[in-house]
Amino acid sequence: MGVVEDTEPPLKRAKRLTDEPNGFSANSSVRGSSVNNNSLGDLMARPLTSQGDEETIGSKGVIKKSEFIRIITRALYSLGYDKTGAMLEEESGISLHNSTIKLFLQQVTDGKWDQSVKTLHRIGLPDEKAVKSASFLLLEQKFLELLKVENIADALGTLRNEMAPLRINTKRVHELASSLISPSSFISHTTSTPGKESVNSRSKVLEELQNLLPASVIIPEKRLEYLVENSLHIQRDSCVFHNTLDSDLSLYSDHQCGKHQIPSQTLQILESHTDEVWFLQFSHNGKYLASSSKDQTAIIWEISVDGHISLKHTLVGHQKPVIAILWSPDDRQVLTCGAEEVIRRWDVDSGDCVHMYEKGGISPISCGWYPDGQGIIAGMTDRSICMWDLDGRELECWKGQRTQKVSDIAMTDDGKWLVSVCKDSVISLFDREATVERLIEEEEMITSFSLSNDNKYILVNLLNQEIRLWNIEGDPKIVSRYKGHKRSRFIIRSCFGGYKQAFVASGSEDSQVYIWHRSTGKLIVELPGHAGAVNCVSWSPTNLHMLASASDDGTIRIWGLDRINQQNQKKHVHGSSSNGVIHRCNGN
Repeated sequence: MGVVEDTEPPLKRAKRLTDEPNGFSANSSVRGSSVNNNSLGDLMARPLTSQGDEETIGSKGVIKKSEFIRIITRALYSLGYDKTGAMLEEESGISLHNSTIKLFLQQVTDGKWDQSVKTLHRIGLPDEKAVKSASFLLLEQKFLELLKVENIADALGTLRNEMAPLRINTKRVHELASSLISPSSFISHTTSTPGKESVNSRSKVLEELQNLLPASVIIPEKRLEYLVENSLHIQRDSCVFHNTLDSDLSLYSDHQCGKHQIPSQTLQILESHTDEVWFLQFSHNGKYLASSSKDQTAIIWEISVDGHISLKHTLVGHQKPVIAILWSPDDRQVLTCGAEEVIRRWDVDSGDCVHMYEKGGISPISCGWYPDGQGIIAGMTDRSICMWDLDGRELECWKGQRTQKVSDIAMTDDGKWLVSVCKDSVISLFDREATVERLIEEEEMITSFSLSNDNKYILVNLLNQEIRLWNIEGDPKIVSRYKGHKRSRFIIRSCFGGYKQAFVASGSEDSQVYIWHRSTGKLIVELPGHAGAVNCVSWSPTNLHMLASASDDGTIRIWGLDRINQQNQKKHVHGSSSNGVIHRCNGN
């Protein structure tokens, strides 16, 4: 097995070719700071306590009873349970709104604009700006309804004598004034779907009033839903092992995942390569896996509906090890990069090579796709970056201030940023539109990088056995670090994965796969199994529980959920780890 000396950039492993965290237990409450085994029903059954002049409920004494009842009442009305909402108001003696607010809302619903403005001032809001904004909103609707019935004189009077004196939103006043020139044309542009009066319909006015007035005056329609959703999201985001869809969250119990939601069991071993496997990547649609090897071949694997993987095509044609294989944006083609040789483009359906890209005197050491799939980019041995269209016509080629070969290269999905390693410890973020460059400057040599799906973050693998997560929106900054894996001689690649890419996985020279929680940097699992260095990992973008790893032992391991321990955990029995039944595939 070849090595890459620490004194030189590790060029794509060319190898001489140049328990549980502090999360939520089953009985904890959201962000609970002490042991509390009370259920929601128990808490609500506790005696009322006092908070000043307000009665409170709940174990902490922070929930005001009147607010709690009003929010429930609001939810009942929003769900269409008007009779039940009215019964709750009557039985509790706590009205959703006081008489003044009720009158105000009814006047808005009935289109009694002059009366509604007067009632608004009777509410006694301390924020004069909010009162003016709400008044403007009411008077604007009055203006539009007068305009609709072609009462131009009264509409002009409203605009001139009531709206303009408020001295707010002058631009909108001018727009409304211009509408008087051609009222019918203006109304036709502001009328929405048939059956509605206008964009500023009365129901829309009520919605906008909720944003202008304090929640204590008009309780937001979806307030209870928001509180419950926020509670679920806090629990989800605090769960280090969370790797399930939101649809799996339940209100019946506090959320808890556990390690069994992380791929940790070898489900299948792929053995069709005859030498070290250096690179692998799932297709964007999750239906295929592609791998490349020192054996000078690449393989396209097909994933069945039940997750079983079988060989689809072996891509033969390179005369040197294949250091990378990358999927086109539509998953219909792949690029393979021979180590300092050529780039080949293959058709996935047929397995045929449809084009070859090379440049006289220099060779590629990295490659990537244009985000629209209509061109390719490549880092070359002379430290330049070249771009071709699919037919092989060179579009661009430049070298810039690069001091080393471009061992990794990528383009963001919007085509704006070209990301590449430009110096030993520097990543270039080149703005293709503004032709300006931003730099990520590390303290150690960079060996590889990986972009997140949203193109806002980049994982940077360093020579010193550390992986760093950078936020590249605006000025780049480090947001997390990951340690524990081993790297001394070879290129080791990492990836994002899992639910909302909440995890970071990496290969390692100690033959293991490492998985960290992305936001906390906590190492949560180490996966033994390979018999050689693990060079690359890839997490399925469509199956949260499928992870693939490529190794110097010549195999690819497919990792999934540990179903045995998962069942044991559900039964509260802690059993020993098991690899279950391993299925092997050698391409036959």
